[in-house]
Amino acid sequence: MDVDDIAMAMATGASDPDMQLIQTRFRAALAGGWGIAPGDRVLEVGCGQGDMTAVLAGLVGERGHVTAVDLADPSYGAPVTLGDSAAFLSSTPLGARIEFRFAFDVLTETFAADAFDHVVWSQCAWYFTDLDQVRATLTRVRPWAHRLCFAEWDLTPTAHSQLAHLVAVQVQGLIEATGDRGDGNVRTPFSREQLLRILAETGWHADEPTTVDTSGMHDAQWEIDSCRQVVRTRLANVPPLMRDYILGQMDVLESVSHSNEPLPVYSVTATR
Repeated sequence: MDVDDIAMAMATGASDPDMQLIQTRFRAALAGGWGIAPGDRVLEVGCGQGDMTAVLAGLVGERGHVTAVDLADPSYGAPVTLGDSAAFLSSTPLGARIEFRFAFDVLTETFAADAFDHVVWSQCAWYFTDLDQVRATLTRVRPWAHRLCFAEWDLTPTAHSQLAHLVAVQVQGLIEATGDRGDGNVRTPFSREQLLRILAETGWHADEPTTVDTSGMHDAQWEIDSCRQVVRTRLANVPPLMRDYILGQMDVLESVSHSNEPLPVYSVTATR
C-alpha cells in the first residue's frame, strides 16, 4: 500500500486530503529509517488518532501486527476523536493488522516478555507528566521488545522561521509547570539531550539520532494557535510573577510569528 492509500485510510483524509497526505508522508519518512519489516510485531505507545499507526500497519504487511495504545479516553481529540479515527482506520484494509487499546496505562498493564519486535514511541513524550513518568515508561517497556524506535520534536531550531514554534511550546510548558494541568498537545517539552540521557539511564543503547525533514508540516501554526488559546483561557490561574514572564514571552511570539516553520524532529533507534 503506497503513502497516498495510507493517507486515505485516515478519517481526516476525506475532509482534508492535502493536509493528511503531508502528515502521512512525514511519518512514512520517519518510520522508514527504523528497520520495521513485513511480518513484524509492533507496540506503539501514544498512538493518538493513528497517523503513525497507519504507516506502521503498512510496513508490517498482512503477516504483521500493530498494537496501538494510548492513555487517553477514546472521546479525546479534535476535530476527530481518537475513537472515531480508530474506527475509521479499522474499517479499511489496514484494520485487520491493528488492535487499538485506549485508556491504556502502560505502567499498570502488561505484555509478555518479547511479545513485540519493536516498541514505537513517536512524538508523544511531551504529553507525559514529568521526567519520572518518562523513565518509568521506558523501563516498563524494555522486557516487551528488544528494539525501541523513538522520535520527538527538537527544541533546538535550525532557522529563524522556527522560533515561533519554539516559543509556543515553551509557553505551554511553563503554564503546565505552574501546576495548572491541561490536556493539550504540549505539557512537558523536554529537550533532546534530556530524553537521550533518560534512554541511557533506563538501559536502552541508542544509535546516533538523525533529523527528519519537517518542511510543509502544519504543526508550528497549530501550536502557535494552541498557545494563544491556552494563554487566553488559563493565564488567570498562573502566579503573578510567572504571568508577567509569560506575557513577555507572548510578545516575543507575536514578534517572530510572521514566518512559521516547524521545529526539527529527531529520530533514534535503541536496543536493550
